[in-house]
Amino acid sequence: MVVVTGREPDSRHPDGAMSSSDAEDDFLEPATPTATQAGHALPLLPQEFPEVVPLNIGGAHFTTRLSTLRRYEDTMLAAMFSGRHYIPTDSEGRYFIDRDGTHFGDVLNFLRSGDLPPRERVRAVHKEAQYYAIGPLLEQLENMQPLRGEKVRQAFLGLMPYYKDHLERIVEIARLRAVQRKARFAKLKVCVFKEEMPITPYECPLLNSLRFERSESDGQLFEHHCEVDVSFGPWEAVADVYDLLHCLVTDLSAQGLTVDHQCIGVCDKHLVNHYYCKRPIYEFKITWCRKKMSLKSERRGIHVDQSELLCKKGCGYYGNPAWQGFCSKCWREEYHKARQKQIQEDWELAERLQREEEEAFASSQSSQGAQSLTFSKFEEKKTNEKTRKVTTVKKFFSASSRVGSKKAEIQEPKAPSPSINRQTSIETDRVSKEFIEFLKTFHKTGQEIYKQTKMFLEGMHYKRFQDMSIEEQSECTQDFYQTVAERMQTRGKVPPERVEKIMDQIEKYIMIRLYKHVFCPETTDDEKKDLAIQKRIRALHWVTPQMLCVPVNEEIPEVSDMVVKAITDIIEMDSKRVPRDKLACITRCSKHIFNAIKVTKNEPASADDFLPTLIYIVLKGNPPRLQSNIQYITRFCNPSRLMTGEDGYYFTNLCCAVAFIEKLDAQSLNLSQEDFDRYMSGQTSPRKQEAESWSPDACLGVKQMYKNLDLLSQLHERQERIMSEAKKLEKDLIDWTDGIAREVQDIVEKYPLEIKPPSQPLAAIDSENVENDKLPPPLQPQVYAG
Repeated sequence: MVVVTGREPDSRHPDGAMSSSDAEDDFLEPATPTATQAGHALPLLPQEFPEVVPLNIGGAHFTTRLSTLRRYEDTMLAAMFSGRHYIPTDSEGRYFIDRDGTHFGDVLNFLRSGDLPPRERVRAVHKEAQYYAIGPLLEQLENMQPLRGEKVRQAFLGLMPYYKDHLERIVEIARLRAVQRKARFAKLKVCVFKEEMPITPYECPLLNSLRFERSESDGQLFEHHCEVDVSFGPWEAVADVYDLLHCLVTDLSAQGLTVDHQCIGVCDKHLVNHYYCKRPIYEFKITWCRKKMSLKSERRGIHVDQSELLCKKGCGYYGNPAWQGFCSKCWREEYHKARQKQIQEDWELAERLQREEEEAFASSQSSQGAQSLTFSKFEEKKTNEKTRKVTTVKKFFSASSRVGSKKAEIQEPKAPSPSINRQTSIETDRVSKEFIEFLKTFHKTGQEIYKQTKMFLEGMHYKRFQDMSIEEQSECTQDFYQTVAERMQTRGKVPPERVEKIMDQIEKYIMIRLYKHVFCPETTDDEKKDLAIQKRIRALHWVTPQMLCVPVNEEIPEVSDMVVKAITDIIEMDSKRVPRDKLACITRCSKHIFNAIKVTKNEPASADDFLPTLIYIVLKGNPPRLQSNIQYITRFCNPSRLMTGEDGYYFTNLCCAVAFIEKLDAQSLNLSQEDFDRYMSGQTSPRKQEAESWSPDACLGVKQMYKNLDLLSQLHERQERIMSEAKKLEKDLIDWTDGIAREVQDIVEKYPLEIKPPSQPLAAIDSENVENDKLPPPLQPQVYAG
């Protein structure tokens, strides 16, 4: 922008320094030399502007009223067009401002009518408003998205200690590692934790008090630095770990870097007693330059950030969709908070209703003598209302309020057949004997555990299942697990390794006896969900590994065997009764998948390879009662198995796979919406596998069947092509005949044929001709002698 002042420097201020009265005119100095510096004389009189001002903003032409530019007095535009400054003009007489004019139209629209730009141009217009010092426009833009969200984000980052320093450290470490290894990307470990308190596998409320009542000596025991490159935390804001991860990715991407991150586990370093460091550790992959990829390799596969598998509260354990993304521990805390809040609200409602009843009764007693027959009807109405409200209050505090209304509708379950009862009894007796033999090695502790287990089973007797919802049964079971584990650790001083073994045996003993009552009960919609997911998987039978970007080659015999074993394991899950055994089936299935990927790619499998393959295995196997088994594991499994370890990781991935199948769409499979709809409706299907691609061990009948199908398909295509060409030839012949006929007709009409009568025939040469008698005789040949 070229802005040249029309006043000479004041001689009272050396070097042309500005006085305090000139401060209001002190805006951005032009980068272009002024007219005075160029050696041209400037007019000393104030510059006058027309009512309609033509503008040239960096080559973009605008026209507006002078009053529009002077709408706000304390802006740069008002100062420029106040007449106190000289503004140069271009060859067309437009006032020139050396500034990019792409978004100047939005600035003019605000000055004209107060219109604000759309969201995608807010940041750019905000920069222009800052340059032109338009305060009202700045205030309104800062209250719009994304600037308002940026304010909240910066407020959160302001509470994060050394955030900018750590961010620069990430970039610097990634740069050094990329240069040293001569690679286009670099990886580093980052620890992000919100809370400083380490967590134990079985944490009790008494131990939680250490977080707030820790002495200085205890604090030294818990001091620990994880083996990572950069650590963020702890902080006191409401924002969780995922919010900070989003901020990191946003700020790194703003620097032109490509960032990928995933959770690779927790620190799990032993601190003191039963305390372990459970801070989550993330692997950040910083890519400095993009590798040129072919179109085939750019197909978008299925990617789930591994941080999404963890508890969204940031405790480091695995979350679960059935627990709204929380782990078992955090979900129980949230559930108890919600339950206490509901109880408090019910008490407040009961007290309010009681006060209303007392006030209504007092008012009816005071005016009883002055009421007529109409009052008796009113009193009857109030009595009915009181009875209704009291009944409502009782329902709030009824133990079976959630299922009491359905008890009358629930029919008695059918008695199982004698063979099933006999099989269940044999298995129960076998498990009971194994459980007793196992506890004998623990002597007194084993006797106490057996006594507690028997008391729990008696309390959870079948007669009580009709009065308890499945959520209440699950809560009772989880409470029992936690109580027994805490007693063994605090009273029995049992090591954590042996606690795990004992808890596995307790879970097996309890769930074998309760299986028929708690697996897929009639009071839930588990069976309905099972039918829905089975129907969905059947409708997706046409999905191929290529659509899911599955890195598994089933043409390799070893890989094919692993795929079959993985399908067998996921189907076998339904035959198990103990949640731990069901988890073991999922774990074996997942390990077969990892091995199949490793054999195919000749390198270890990644998380991005595992999830698509697991989805493909579930679609191909269609496990029976899939949702019921997932819910059964979620409700009654030992929580420590779902929160940590490979069992918890694989189970969380299975839940993600089922959720993905339920929401599968055309974009997820890299298909167009038309092709997806045709495949789902059964109108067509993807191209069948070629016969030559079958392995040598495949069934000959199946190979011949596919070969015949291909031949029939080719013959059908050839027949359609021949019929189309024949019809086209027939049409061409008809058109050619019609064309020839029209041309002949045109010629005949243009040159009509006239037939004249025959003329007199000519006489023969040797015939007698009377008319030629006067002709001389013909010459006779003469002979000359000599």
